[in-house]
Amino acid sequence: MLRSQILFDVIVAGSLTLIIVLGEFQRVDAVQALIVAVGLGGALALRRLSPALALVIAWVFALAQMVMGLGVELADLFIPAVMFTTSAYGTNRVRWWGLTSAFVGAVVAGAYLGVQEYLVRYGLDGPFSSYPTQLVREVVQMIAYLVVVLAILLLPWLGGLVVRVRRSARMSREAQLLAERDAARADRAVAVEQERVRIARDMHDIVAHSLAVVIAQSDGARYALKADPSVADQALTTISSTARRALGDVRELLGALRHEQGNAPTPEIDDIERLVDEMRSVGLDVRVEREGDPSGLPTTTQLAVYRIVQESLTNAYKHGEPGTPVHASLTYRPDTVEIDVVNRRADDGVRGPGTGHGLVGMRERATMTGGSMTAGPRGDDFRVAVRMPSVPASGQVPRGRITPPGPTNQEPTAP
Repeated sequence: MLRSQILFDVIVAGSLTLIIVLGEFQRVDAVQALIVAVGLGGALALRRLSPALALVIAWVFALAQMVMGLGVELADLFIPAVMFTTSAYGTNRVRWWGLTSAFVGAVVAGAYLGVQEYLVRYGLDGPFSSYPTQLVREVVQMIAYLVVVLAILLLPWLGGLVVRVRRSARMSREAQLLAERDAARADRAVAVEQERVRIARDMHDIVAHSLAVVIAQSDGARYALKADPSVADQALTTISSTARRALGDVRELLGALRHEQGNAPTPEIDDIERLVDEMRSVGLDVRVEREGDPSGLPTTTQLAVYRIVQESLTNAYKHGEPGTPVHASLTYRPDTVEIDVVNRRADDGVRGPGTGHGLVGMRERATMTGGSMTAGPRGDDFRVAVRMPSVPASGQVPRGRITPPGPTNQEPTAP
């Protein structure tokens, strides 16, 4: 509880007790009434701070009231407030003790009031047998007292239970809203992370491949410039076309990101021929085997196949043994697409160290379609094997499957 709430309860209980005490000074039994009023006032002050202690105090001074022979006092109105708080603010045990106190207190109070009224009317000298009709009347009146006291004690307890249930329901709704808000934030964070990964993957595939070709052609043109100007001219032409194509792809990608519309670069299966010719032009001996008909593949699958082959060939050029062939196998079945790229690893193990982004990107593309990828050394070779469904199973990477980019040892010696 807040200090302000405790202070409020104490002020209210003290004020009501003071009003009752000031009105009891003219009575003969003012001292007894004062004791009961102060005790029940203390229970009223502690009702929310400690419902269990307030219930015990109320019982003690209610029994003291009966022992001192007092009748119904104005301070007894504090007891229903205590009953309310046992149900609204108490623990489960205190709540059930409050319910038990309502029934037991009703029986005790009803019996006490009935007997007290009988003694007031007839005293101790009047046997019950002398007044059979009056005895029945007294029993009925005692039951009436019991019912009235039970209602006075039970109704506040039930009211407290209603308040408790409504408070719990409100807290549950608030917790549900918080959980939904956190889930929405998590979904947005995942969507943002997936978009960042997609951008990084596309940028890597476009820029890394194009720069690899440009660098290779530039080195060749530099050496061929003096020996054979025609070869240098051809290399410069390749550099120009490759750079223009990469620039166009980057512009399309940035346009789609900026305007949230448009088409990102989406190469197709047929573009693999141009890709292979481009890699052959930089000195990579690519041997491609095809099986099946890829014409029915959806755009997303064609893009994934193209990018995986592109990255595999780029890595083979950067990290493989120069002058050795690269075997690429593409198998198109009605339900699956299989990609297998094998190249000889570099002997020195240091040619073209990589960061691992390429393998991460290929694995993510395969995962997005519901497929799988394995990549690693196989003897003297390095092999990339991908198997994916013809129709993508999902358009998003499942949670927990996004691999953050960073330095890795997956590409130091091979793609």
